[in-house]
Amino acid sequence: MYARRRHVYFAMMGSCVALFVLAWGVVRLWSMPVAVGMCVVAMVIPPLAAMVANRRGPEDRWWDDPSGDPKSDEWWDELDGKKRRPQDRP
Repeated sequence: MYARRRHVYFAMMGSCVALFVLAWGVVRLWSMPVAVGMCVVAMVIPPLAAMVANRRGPEDRWWDDPSGDPKSDEWWDELDGKKRRPQDRP
């Protein structure tokens, strides 16, 4: 999934650059309001691309990754109900 998000991000950013270049290199010769409109659309694309690239999918299990501290991991597992301590079992 990471590769797909990366490809979508680069496609969105490429279209952003293409809109700017086309707006001020070609379209402004025929219509200045259309060129400005294209730049406004291009201005909105980078934040959306960042949201798409940093989105977590359902298969991304970042919250289950161990922290490296065994005591902390055991504590979080106990809170999540993954492992119960033997003395707590009925």
